[in-house]
Amino acid sequence: MTNWTSFESFLKDALNTPIGSRQPLVEQLLRQRANFPWIEHDTATFIFARPGASRVAVNLDTIRRDPPFVPMENLAGTTLWYVSVKFKPDDLLDYMIVIDDPMTSVARDSNIVARVNKYWHSDPYNPTKISTRQMSVSVLRMPEARPFPDWEKLHRVPHGRVDEHSVRSVQLNFGGRKCWVYTPPDYDSGYEPLPLIVLLDGEWTNGPMQADFVADALIKHKAAAPAILAMMQSGDQSTRDKNFLANDRHYQFLISELLPFLQTEYRVDPEKIGIGGVGMGAVASAHAALKNPAVFSRLIMLSPPLGEGKSAAELRQIARRFDSAENLPERIFQSVGRYEGAARFVQPGRDLRALLNRRSSETAYKYVEVGSGHSLVAFRSVLPEALAWVLPVDEAAR
Repeated sequence: MTNWTSFESFLKDALNTPIGSRQPLVEQLLRQRANFPWIEHDTATFIFARPGASRVAVNLDTIRRDPPFVPMENLAGTTLWYVSVKFKPDDLLDYMIVIDDPMTSVARDSNIVARVNKYWHSDPYNPTKISTRQMSVSVLRMPEARPFPDWEKLHRVPHGRVDEHSVRSVQLNFGGRKCWVYTPPDYDSGYEPLPLIVLLDGEWTNGPMQADFVADALIKHKAAAPAILAMMQSGDQSTRDKNFLANDRHYQFLISELLPFLQTEYRVDPEKIGIGGVGMGAVASAHAALKNPAVFSRLIMLSPPLGEGKSAAELRQIARRFDSAENLPERIFQSVGRYEGAARFVQPGRDLRALLNRRSSETAYKYVEVGSGHSLVAFRSVLPEALAWVLPVDEAAR
C-alpha cells in the first residue's frame, strides 16, 4: 500500500495510472487520510469523493467574485473532485462544498436561502464545524491560526449554569424574547457581587459562539474573572437592524428594563457592567456605552460595520462619538476580520483603532485583527480574548 506524503504525490500516481484503474487509489487515499482539507504549508487541498456529482466547488469568504466559488477538478475515471488553494498562515475561515449549483450570480439570486439549502453543504471529510439552527459550515484552520476548540468538550472544566428567562419590553414593543443568563461554577455558594456582561444576539452567544463554555474555561485557568453573562436574544434581521442602529429606545430598554431585572435576580457589581455584540450588535453596544460609560464601563465590539453601505451616515457617527466623548468606557475590546468588506469593516475599524490609540491614557483598549471573514467562526475564535480583556483577573483581586 502506498503511503502518500502529499496530495501532489497521490495525484502524480493517479495520473500515471490508467483511467480504469484509478478509483481503487481514491479509496486507498480515503482510508489513509480520513480528514480533509489536507494542509501543507500555505496550501489546503479540498476534496469531494461521492458518486453522482457533475459540478463541485468550494465557497470561501476570501473569494471576491460572484459567485464566490473555487471550482474543483474531477480526476477522470473516479468520483474524486479536488482543488488546492493557497492561504495566509493564520487564516481561520468557514467554507462550504457546493455540489451541482447553477453557478449563477449569488448577489442577484431572489431565493438564495433555498439555493444554499439545496446545493451547499458542510464538508463531509472535515469534523470541525460550527452550526446554527439553519445550517452548518466547515472550518479551515491554517497552521498559525488562533485556536478553535469545541469549548463544550474540554475535560475537567467545571461548568456554570445557564438560566433561561422570558423578557418583554415596552420600549421596543416585544414580548417573549429569551435572555439566557450564565452564572459561574459555585455561584450559589456565595460569591460577592460579580461583574455583568450583557451580550447581544444571545441566540448566537449562547449557541454556536459557546460563550458559557468559554467563560467556564477562562475562569478555571484564571484568564478571566468570574462574571455573569446575560445573553439577550435579538429579533429577526430587519428588526435587529432597526433596534441596533444607534437606537435610544434600545438603550432605554437596557437601562430601564433589562438591567433592573438582572440586578434584581442576580448579585451584580454595579461598577463592573459591560456590554458587547457582533456586527450591528457591536454598534448597539457602542451606542449604549458612549451614552453612559458610567454604567457600561466595559465594551466589546466584534466586527462593527462603521463605513460604506447601508446606513453609512449613521454608522460613521459612531467613530466620531468616540473621538468627541468626554468619557470613554474603562475597558474596550475591538476586532475585525481581514476578509470582511474593506470599506465597511476593515478600514473604518483600523481608523477607530488609530483614534482610540490616541486616547489610550483614558481607556484600556485592545484591537485584534483575525484572518477571517464576517462569520461566527471569527466571532467565536476571538470571544475568549474579548472576555479576558474586559474581565481582568487582577482587577477582580482588588
